[in-house]
Amino acid sequence: MADRISRREMLRKTALAGVGLWAARRSVWADIKSPNEKLNVAIIGAGGQGGGNTGAVASENIVALCDVDERRAAGTFQRFPKAKRYADFRKMLDEIHKQVDAVVVSTPDHTHAVAAVPAMKLGKHAYCEKPLTRTVYEARMMREAAAEHNVVTQMGNQGSASEGLRRAVEMAWAGVAGEVREAHVWFGGGNSPQDRPKDQPPVPAGLHWDLWLGPAPYRPYHPTYAPASWRNWRAFGTGSLGDFGCHTMNLAFRALRLDLLWNPSRLDKSPSQVLIRVEAEASEVHPETYSRWVIVRYEFPARGKLPPIKVTWYNGGPKPPQDLLLGHPMTGSGCLLVGSKGAIFSECPWNTRFVLLPEKQFEGIQGPPLTLPRSPGHHAEWIRACKGGAKPLSSFDIGGPLAEVILLSIAALLVGHPIEYDPLSGKIVNCAEANRFLHREYRSGWSL
Repeated sequence: MADRISRREMLRKTALAGVGLWAARRSVWADIKSPNEKLNVAIIGAGGQGGGNTGAVASENIVALCDVDERRAAGTFQRFPKAKRYADFRKMLDEIHKQVDAVVVSTPDHTHAVAAVPAMKLGKHAYCEKPLTRTVYEARMMREAAAEHNVVTQMGNQGSASEGLRRAVEMAWAGVAGEVREAHVWFGGGNSPQDRPKDQPPVPAGLHWDLWLGPAPYRPYHPTYAPASWRNWRAFGTGSLGDFGCHTMNLAFRALRLDLLWNPSRLDKSPSQVLIRVEAEASEVHPETYSRWVIVRYEFPARGKLPPIKVTWYNGGPKPPQDLLLGHPMTGSGCLLVGSKGAIFSECPWNTRFVLLPEKQFEGIQGPPLTLPRSPGHHAEWIRACKGGAKPLSSFDIGGPLAEVILLSIAALLVGHPIEYDPLSGKIVNCAEANRFLHREYRSGWSL
């Protein structure tokens, strides 16, 4: 669908973009930089995904590199030999925060918040990998810290910058598929439940294990946790739902304006009416790791003139009924918005492309004018905003609520029955005991 719009028409309309609900806004920071002046960026998590993120912001001054695994980060260390090196980001922020404008956080989920929130409190702009945080409470703290300290933020769900996602959102907002009261999101990857290992191999040279654990409860090192398998463990990651939920549910969250539930001034409802119902089932509920498959059913209330909506998430094998795809083949992953006139479907886990269904009915349709600003690239959009440009579309005021929605499913699964969540207070209201699953205590020496 997106490919049918001519390049000339796209460029013409892009020049007029910025008048929609997410219109571009100028920054108001006291120390705004010239667009031609480079930012001083500190990297927290320089190996693995962090190496890619560092390369994506290499147009700026990389002044510090922090990683708890010296061997995993060796390539990034070699690429930026002038950058100061650290193993502990707390020490880095304490020593050189006056030399830093922005931080990029690419650590495992359990250390995202304890790295990014202190940096934002020091006035640093923040880019943080998805799913933003490990807990619902941390996601709220990230959003609130960004607002309080007026910094530019960006969550690492790169599909947000794509033409496909932004055009699909515009199609939904314009009602091309009609009124949407049902959505389905699925991802093929599951998890591997397993018990905690009992053997205790030596910690590899160059790995600062205690720092890798950060705020998580102490446990002996084992290669099943680091460097690559931490997502499967509740202590450190958020499973495949956290890994790909903030990608694959991104289109539905934006297109259905679910972010409005965190903005009471935009709603004609009392707080008691703004409740999100979440119910989850799984192949098993393991105390240490995540389930092989999960189905989560969300019920969101009306958002202004938008009707109530039911959203179902599937991962690890289950999928929605085939007939909902209106003749389109079933895919391994997807996001489907079921409307009264048709459907909007993205088969890409990152929501970077889409099609209107049934295809024959919508053949040749151009759709509404562009209303969202177009992106120069995911990381470039954040850098530009740090220098006073348009606000990123994946800032924490969108990324935070999206992460809350994803992480609420974990709480519902652990509780074992449906929960009702108030996004304004950040509390589960139908089961007070269940609120303990929204966060956990940190080890001594770690805090937000």
